[in-house]
Amino acid sequence: MKKMDILQAPFVREMVEVTTNLYRLGWDERNGGNISYLLKKEEILPFLDPNEVLRTIPMIFDGSKLAGKYFIVTGSGKYFKNVSAAPTDNLGVVRVSDDGKGVELLWGLTNDAVPTSELPSHFMSHIARLEVDPENRVIMHNHASHLLAMSFTHNLDEKAFTRTLWQMCTECLVVFPEGIGVLPWLVPGTNEIGKATAAKMKETRLVLWPQHGIYGAGKDMDEVFGLIETAEKAAEVYTYVCAQGGIKQTISDENLWTLADAFGVIPKEGYLEER
Repeated sequence: MKKMDILQAPFVREMVEVTTNLYRLGWDERNGGNISYLLKKEEILPFLDPNEVLRTIPMIFDGSKLAGKYFIVTGSGKYFKNVSAAPTDNLGVVRVSDDGKGVELLWGLTNDAVPTSELPSHFMSHIARLEVDPENRVIMHNHASHLLAMSFTHNLDEKAFTRTLWQMCTECLVVFPEGIGVLPWLVPGTNEIGKATAAKMKETRLVLWPQHGIYGAGKDMDEVFGLIETAEKAAEVYTYVCAQGGIKQTISDENLWTLADAFGVIPKEGYLEER
């Protein structure tokens, strides 16, 4: 049976749209940022023959827990600004090999390109999030400007950082009631930062890499993009507030409890004063 044009596949179109938006927002300069999207086999079958492997790409991470799973990923060294014009050069559909030591390329990543150097971090986070919620399929990393700036000026204690974000925009507690995880500065592209991020991902869908960027996870592109967008907006408001002379009034803990009750969310334990 003739396969459909993969450039019309919903998962390819989503990747093109979101990478275009991320570049437009200034969150993914040059080749900064990366995305991985867990696909179901039935999603790729109309477009690709899973038996036609173009090449196998080794990994520095044991991905055996994801063996046989399919992903569309951004490429290493690829600029998000170029994805819409040349998706085949900048994106790839891969399957994790049976031994977990590599990925099998089924489409894209032309001219011997390889998946993002952050692939081990992505896969570790995928494993962690799938254990928490089997519907979480997207991991997104970018350099959201105001969150990045806030990591230079704000106390990096997770509770303090989370509370500030919650207090900047009413919707924040509703969108990420579990708060935001914060790592120490670590070298990107290593198993060390991947393990540290994955450990945080067991408790939250947002992890800040100070002086670097943000990691987000969720069930689909809209959820993850919206999650990061909401935290970034709060960080932007914080930037304006500081520039305007600092906080004079804010959302009280009593208000936040009322908000949580109204939307049926549970704030991270210990982050608000007891009622």
